[in-house]
Amino acid sequence: MSTRTRPDSVTFSDLSRNPRAVAERASMLGRVRVTHRDAPDFYLTAADREERRDETLATASRIFIALMKHDPGARELLLAMPDVFPWVRHLSTEEVRAFTVELVEALSDAVELDLDTSLNEVVAGWRATARIKADPEQHEEAVRPTSGDFGPVEVIP
Repeated sequence: MSTRTRPDSVTFSDLSRNPRAVAERASMLGRVRVTHRDAPDFYLTAADREERRDETLATASRIFIALMKHDPGARELLLAMPDVFPWVRHLSTEEVRAFTVELVEALSDAVELDLDTSLNEVVAGWRATARIKADPEQHEEAVRPTSGDFGPVEVIP
């Protein structure tokens, strides 16, 4: 194994040279990060560990959805949001409620549809909104009416 990597990581070369040792290490540690110089890193994880993580996420998601269906639970969830996301103080009460609903729905999508990206997109979008609202000049510019054609929109896949 390479001595240049963290204890819980191996290089892609280590994996290709000695896959059995890397698999044993992943089994012992639960997961091992595989670093690659020319590509994104990835994790080698035991399937049963990943299945337990999925079950945990599913349970948490279902609890949050159940809380959102009952007003007292929804209030408690809304009260907890500033502890988890301090920047929500720049959002209105209605915006915090909308963010909470979108977040819970994205958690559900992560579990039920195996769609992890929407959760990050929801948080990033609301954080950007809070950032703009925190700066009075940016907020004023953002809400100013616009007119005209701003040209073609670049779509990034």
